Amino acid sequence: TSLWAIDIYTILVLTAINLATVSIALPLIMGRDISHAARMAQGSLIFQTLGWVFIIASDQWNGHWLDPVLSTCSMASASLANYLMFLALQDWLGARPLRRTLLLLTVLMPVGYALSFSNYPVRVGFANFVFAAQLLVVARAALWPDRSKRGATLPWRALITLCYSAVALVTVGRGILGGFYPELYPNFQASHPVNVVAQLTANVALVLTAVAVLVAWREEADARLREQAYTDGLTGLLNRHGWNERAPILFDQARRHRTALALIMLDLDHFKRINDTRGHEVGDQVLRLFSDVLLYHRRSGDLAARVGGEEFALLLPYTDRVGAIQIEQRLRVSLHDACELHPSLNVDYSSGLAMLNANDASLTAFMVRADTALYRAKHEGRGRLVVVG
Repeated sequence: TSLWAIDIYTILVLTAINLATVSIALPLIMGRDISHAARMAQGSLIFQTLGWVFIIASDQWNGHWLDPVLSTCSMASASLANYLMFLALQDWLGARPLRRTLLLLTVLMPVGYALSFSNYPVRVGFANFVFAAQLLVVARAALWPDRSKRGATLPWRALITLCYSAVALVTVGRGILGGFYPELYPNFQASHPVNVVAQLTANVALVLTAVAVLVAWREEADARLREQAYTDGLTGLLNRHGWNERAPILFDQARRHRTALALIMLDLDHFKRINDTRGHEVGDQVLRLFSDVLLYHRRSGDLAARVGGEEFALLLPYTDRVGAIQIEQRLRVSLHDACELHPSLNVDYSSGLAMLNANDASLTAFMVRADTALYRAKHEGRGRLVVVG
């Protein structure tokens, strides 16, 4: 039996079954606690399944009034599946190009398909060319440079690009066939070589795309675990471990390139008294209040961490002495303003500022100088800043 004599209907049913199986399996594998990106990817596979189910059903009702309804639903589902996959990629990788274009194509597909249903060549050509364009937008989105902070690896992105590009290519072929040579492709089950290759490609691409989604989800889960390991659960700031991982990088860069680097060590005044007299719950609220103020005044390149019980560190790259003092002053004023809004959480802090100099051979030595300034501030009456270096 020739390859081209393969029963297209069987392939369609198998593809729908495979998609349904993957759509059920993914949520079971991923669990409930997943990100928006993973949910979008799951939704994409679900709507792909619906697209195939609708197209199979429409073929069974060929010539009936349900045919155009089911066929249009198939196009709408397939288009929405592409858009959801695009949203998943955008969540995983950062902003992607051509989102509005894809949204327009998603809306245009079912509308144009329904309006041209009575003209078979126009309908088939239109649907396949628009669908191919959607696929290429998604393929481009997967391979577009990663804008996220997770550092997504290339293999799963390249796999999605390969799958969507391959399906787009055979879809264009099917559009040419149905749009210009309808006698060779009179219906969706036609055993023309182009249609056979298109169906087989879609089936293989389905499996590989599901694998890529699982890898992307696994990467994201690993990144979340790493972030949790570096983050203080109470305040949302870096913890000591995160500080020890990231602060040395900024320190080494400043020494290597001889750029300004400021370090402010901060300690909440009389925090032990707050815990002892008002309880740890109020103490936690004070820590969160101060951390929120610190996070608000932290610039994108700065590093803020809770390095002890009530001790914090703020590392300021490319910041000279005057700039660091101004940041500390804004922080203090902002904390006072926040305490006025929350009188029950009134707190102040002492701080020590050190500027990087040639004698700072290590981050530890740099922190010791800033700590020394901090303890001077506490010894001199608290609620003030002492600058060294």
